[in-house]
Amino acid sequence: MKAWQVARDWSIEGMELADLPEPAPGPGQVAVRMKTASLNYRDLLTVQGKGGVTRLPLIPFSDGAGEVVAVGEGVTRVAVGDRVCPMFFQSWIDGQVSAASRRHALGGTRPGVLQEVIVLDAKGVSRVPSHLSFREAATLPCAGLTAWRALFEEANVKPGDTVLVQGTGGVSIFALQFAKLAGASVIVTSSSDEKLERARALGADHTINYRSVPEWGKAAAEWTGGGVDHVVEVGGKDTFAQSLEAARVGGTILVIGVLTGFSQQIAIPSLFAKNLHVIGLSVGSRRIFEGMTAAIERNSMKPVIDRVFSFDAVPDALRLMQQGGHFGKIVVEFP
Repeated sequence: MKAWQVARDWSIEGMELADLPEPAPGPGQVAVRMKTASLNYRDLLTVQGKGGVTRLPLIPFSDGAGEVVAVGEGVTRVAVGDRVCPMFFQSWIDGQVSAASRRHALGGTRPGVLQEVIVLDAKGVSRVPSHLSFREAATLPCAGLTAWRALFEEANVKPGDTVLVQGTGGVSIFALQFAKLAGASVIVTSSSDEKLERARALGADHTINYRSVPEWGKAAAEWTGGGVDHVVEVGGKDTFAQSLEAARVGGTILVIGVLTGFSQQIAIPSLFAKNLHVIGLSVGSRRIFEGMTAAIERNSMKPVIDRVFSFDAVPDALRLMQQGGHFGKIVVEFP
């Protein structure tokens, strides 16, 4: 089978398409023929050697969707022919997050999904909504699940709440869609008026171009008449101070991403003066995933896909992620 590997060095140019033996499932395992994969910013960092992985070669990418083509002895959760997504954290099925639950991550501590057939523990896959294509389903395990957990497991978003999302990448667009399903009002920031128009078409209630309004945190707080209930913070270094400004007293900042860098001085007085809840989170459990997919199916929701690349064009897909010009998700389609 074909598989992409980061092989020569930690870079996009260091990737190569390799021929590997096709694996077969053992007891308790399933073999999934991958149909699609989707990109996350974490995948770009990993390929560049910034993801905490030290060994080469590595099969990258955590997110995808495929079809079960073989099951090992004792497997009853899924059957041959089922359409499934591998879980990002193979070790987090249910319960609270812990070091143990985060131990086995695809495309990191475990080989990722950029292989034509992947063998996984049967408990590490979940069926996908029937109305979604493989392309759409591939976007769910990381970006979709992170946004869902942030809003409903951590922030407990309710009808009438206000949610601010930064930019128009995968997590932010999912957060916009999910927040609207819950009856919340959503503010979207971007440097592109065109993308802000697209966000409005998806239901955004208010948009702010952060290039023309650098003090967008203050503008968001003024629009709400006292501050935003929940801020989905994906920027990191260059956005956190504005998130503090945007949040209401007693509000929540959900720290998900580091698109602009890692280091940031935090204005401690703002934290205690506003009594803010700052929650760091990454992805979620299989139980949370299955709650999310049930809601997606019940509401016939469709993920937003920006571009689809062929399997042999994975480096080009990573370069688009690097440029940050996408709206929603970038997907790779297998042969």
